[in-house]
Amino acid sequence: MQYQIQRTCLKFHPCARILGVYKYKDMNSPMKEAVPTKYPEKRRGRRAKMSRPVRVRPSEPRDEHFEDLPISVNASKDGIYFVTRLKAYYKGMRIFVTFPFNSPHDPMNCEYIAEVVRVEELPKDKFGVAVHLKMSVNYGS
Repeated sequence: MQYQIQRTCLKFHPCARILGVYKYKDMNSPMKEAVPTKYPEKRRGRRAKMSRPVRVRPSEPRDEHFEDLPISVNASKDGIYFVTRLKAYYKGMRIFVTFPFNSPHDPMNCEYIAEVVRVEELPKDKFGVAVHLKMSVNYGS
């Protein structure tokens, strides 16, 4: 038995709206006028949910020295989001980030210079910190 492929023509209706990036005013009535979302998407890459240890230290001498070892919530090729109890982070802060962090003497550790782009206050005295990885720092040859 031989199958035959039939081609059909798809038509785009000129009055149709693409509603993928819109939120409805009234969730009970999805056919009402759509409103654009409040904030545009600024991420360049997709985020992957991964729980990996991160080592964070301030890179500028004006900031008080600390060493934080939080666990990542998600990551992309140029950003990491983690949750911490430390209150020392602020938007625009420059930090050294080692991700993923296994041990201080692991030759596979990769350290980055990063900038804090968002700090969110979370329940139970926790903070969500989003960082943008600027460049990697390699100490070895």
